[in-house]
Amino acid sequence: MRPVWSGSLSLGLVTVPVRLYSAVEDHTVHFRQFQRGTEDRIRYRRVNERTGKEVDFDDIVKGYELDSGEYVVVEPAELDEIAPGRSKSLDIESFVALNAVDPMFFDKTYWLAPAKDEFERPYALLLEAMRSSGKAGVAKFVMRGREYLSLVRSGDGVMVLNTLHFAADLRDPAEELPDLPGKAKARGKELDMAVDLIDAMSDDWRPEEYRDTYTERVRKLIKAKKKGETITPATEPGEPTKVVDLFEALSKSVESGKAKKSEAKKSGAKKSPGKKDLSSLSKADLEKLARERDIKGRSKMTRAGLEKALKAS
Repeated sequence: MRPVWSGSLSLGLVTVPVRLYSAVEDHTVHFRQFQRGTEDRIRYRRVNERTGKEVDFDDIVKGYELDSGEYVVVEPAELDEIAPGRSKSLDIESFVALNAVDPMFFDKTYWLAPAKDEFERPYALLLEAMRSSGKAGVAKFVMRGREYLSLVRSGDGVMVLNTLHFAADLRDPAEELPDLPGKAKARGKELDMAVDLIDAMSDDWRPEEYRDTYTERVRKLIKAKKKGETITPATEPGEPTKVVDLFEALSKSVESGKAKKSEAKKSGAKKSPGKKDLSSLSKADLEKLARERDIKGRSKMTRAGLEKALKAS
């Protein structure tokens, strides 16, 4: 895997050369564009709107529109010259509790790894210190000509870096949504029942159980069309709940939630993470089992490697 950024992580007087890797993989189905009824591709080109001629990328500059309708032209090199942090440093400015950061601020997720083996000792020290403290470091750095606010924290054997939105980037709902839904008052019995519903549906966070079902249906659609077959349309969303039926709908939802939770516990009790069941477990489950059995080097293992190590343990 190629790093998307390289620089130095600094905490006080401790500096560790690091590399940044994307921790997220895009599984979206990507399409090309064609003119309907033909096999002709649709392509986009950089065209001068006055001459109609295509313009080479190296001949393109940026322009900022003023209130007068005129433009201030800026060269890419000029932007590079004023970019902050040209030394490629990732300086931790302070530490905060992870749960103190509103999820609205989170953007993308990366792994932060030591640039070379010789830097593993100071890297491991900072990693363990963050894990022990339960705190995350707030830092800023520059990548691809843009300054990012970020949060550096301890992950499973590796530092995790989350880029964050700046406070100025977040919109104020009171300004953007003048008719906020929170103005409606919740009634006592309905509120109690809604809280009961939340309790009935509460569970442990198991991200491996959630899948991108829309992408799966897109892939099925492509396979079906390739064979000349059709695919069953997705079910329509339910009808809006009428206000007069709100309490009854909540009551039925609570009972349904409790029943599903009870059934899930029964089915979970029948399963055991023994050696025979390893092939049916997700990678996240295998990593959890490897941690419980204290298998060394588990953070760098592939799914097949984890399964092999667990069978041998």
